[in-house]
Amino acid sequence: MTGYLRTAVLMAAMTALFIGIGALLGGAGGALIALVVALAMNAFTWWNSDKLVLRMHAARPADGPEGAALTQMVHKMADAAGMPRPAVYILDNDQPNAFATGRNPANAAVAATTGLLRSLSREEIAAVMAHELAHIRNHDTTIMTITATFAGAISMLANFAMFFGRGRNGMGLIGTLALMILAPMAAALVQMAISRSREYEADRVGAEICGNPLWLASALQKISGLAARIDNDAAERNPATAHMFIINPLHAHAHDRLFSTHPNPENRIRALREMAGQGARRGPWA
Repeated sequence: MTGYLRTAVLMAAMTALFIGIGALLGGAGGALIALVVALAMNAFTWWNSDKLVLRMHAARPADGPEGAALTQMVHKMADAAGMPRPAVYILDNDQPNAFATGRNPANAAVAATTGLLRSLSREEIAAVMAHELAHIRNHDTTIMTITATFAGAISMLANFAMFFGRGRNGMGLIGTLALMILAPMAAALVQMAISRSREYEADRVGAEICGNPLWLASALQKISGLAARIDNDAAERNPATAHMFIINPLHAHAHDRLFSTHPNPENRIRALREMAGQGARRGPWA
C-alpha cells in the first residue's frame, strides 16, 4: 500500500499546485475556475484517452498470424489474472517497446511495436505484455492520463500569468517569470515521480502475472539497449506520451536523469532478480 499512498500524496500535490496557481492569478474565484477547468479537461481526456493515444502512434488492431498469437497470449494472461481482456494493437515501429492505455480495466488496450515482436523471445514478450496488463489492473492508465493533463494545464496557466496575472497577483514581473518557469517544472517533477513509482509496481505485478521475474528482467535489458539506438519518431512528436511506454522511447532523457519518466532500467532489473530469488507465483506462462 506504500506505493498507492505515495501516488495519492503526489496526485494531491499536483491538484494543489494547479489550484494554487489559479488562486495566484485570480484569488478564490481563480482557484474555483481552475478546479472546474481541471475537472472538465480530465473528464474529456479520461473518456477519450485510449483513442487519442492509439491514433497518435498509428496503432492498428493486431491481426494476421503475428497479431493473432499476440492477442491469444495477452488474453490468456488476462483470463488467468481475473481481469477483462484488453484490445490488442500493433505499432509499426522498429524500436522495441509497448504501452497500455484506457480509462479503466473494462475499456483498455495494450500495444506492442513490431520491433518488440521481432527482437524478444516468446517468454520475454509475455513478460512485457504482463507488465502492461499490470498497469491496467492497477488503474495506472487512469492515473497517468490525469497527471499528464494536469501537467499540461499547469503549463498553460503559468503562461497565462504573464498576460493576465502580473497586474493583479502582486508578484511583479520577476515573480511572474519565476511562476512561468518553476510551476511547469514542479508539475513535471511530480508527474515523473508518480510514473516512476508506478513502473516498479507494474514490474512486480507483471512478474507475478507471467510467472517468472527473470523473463521481464531479460526483456528490460534487451529493450533498454535497443531503444537507446533506435528512434521512435511518433514518440518524439508526442513526448507527453513517453511515460506510458515500458522503457522511455525518447533519447533526450539520457542528458538529464532528474527529468526521466522511468526509473533506471538497471534498478528495475535488480529488483526483479531479487524477486526471483525470493520465489514468485507461477502464472500461465511459467
